[in-house]
Amino acid sequence: MLSVTNIDASYGHAKVLHDISLEVNSGEMVFIAGRNGAGKTTLLKSIAGFLKPSTGSITFDGKSIMELPAEKIALSGIRYVFQDKRVFSQLTVKENLEIAAYPVKVSIADAIGRVVSIYPKIEKFLNLRAGTLSGGQRQILLIGRALIGDPKLLLIDEPTEGLAAGTINDILNVLSSMKGKVSMLIVEQNLSVVGMLADKVYMMKEGKIVQEVTDKAQMNNKIQLEQCL
Repeated sequence: MLSVTNIDASYGHAKVLHDISLEVNSGEMVFIAGRNGAGKTTLLKSIAGFLKPSTGSITFDGKSIMELPAEKIALSGIRYVFQDKRVFSQLTVKENLEIAAYPVKVSIADAIGRVVSIYPKIEKFLNLRAGTLSGGQRQILLIGRALIGDPKLLLIDEPTEGLAAGTINDILNVLSSMKGKVSMLIVEQNLSVVGMLADKVYMMKEGKIVQEVTDKAQMNNKIQLEQCL
């Protein structure tokens, strides 16, 4: 489905990604793990079209997306859930969903239904301003918004960052409910979360992928994952 091959990417003269290659197959939940500054977010931005790699190739469903602008990449079936948990805070939850539904021509009833399917509690919040939600609820709203229009691949950046343990469980339940139904490439530093959910893990360090982990026993061993970093 997604194939990233030998990409380099820079901010100005500062090279951040070095010869990155990875694969996400249909239905897979793939994680990118690494410390702060490893280049994880830059990699997602490169795939989503917010940063253009200087070398290499990125293909999605067999077609190159390297030269497409971010909005066309999104409409092709790749949605990016940003790290900052930023919603339209002055609008209601329902209005946030309406904004997401408009470009993909989905009715608001279908949009609400899509989000309720992964997080039933959101029905109670539809008429509340999105800015009043907790950090975890805002994260779930963002994931739900990204699902509207049935994309094929979600890029999710640090979904559990800054959240309390109880709220992380809500995120885990949401992601688990989506597993196998949509492909996901997720940046995550919480290695316990990675071990519970991953089909495959790419370990990043200093802008490079230093190891690909597919062995479930190793994924569940936090110490072994940490040793890769």
